[in-house]
Amino acid sequence: MPKMKTNSGAKKRFDVTGTGKIKRKHAYKRHILTKKTTKQKRNLTYFGVISDVDKARVKKLLVM
Repeated sequence: MPKMKTNSGAKKRFDVTGTGKIKRKHAYKRHILTKKTTKQKRNLTYFGVISDVDKARVKKLLVM
């Protein structure tokens, strides 16, 4: 049986912490930043954590 391949898109977008949580970047931080407030842009800078509902799906893509 062939090896399982990691999904390349997921590999670039998600990162696994030491405790097993999956980090993700926030959306809406790429362009059209002039109309967004400084507070909104600052809060989008930090990493978010994947919700428990999506964790199994993302782990399957990352082949953990």
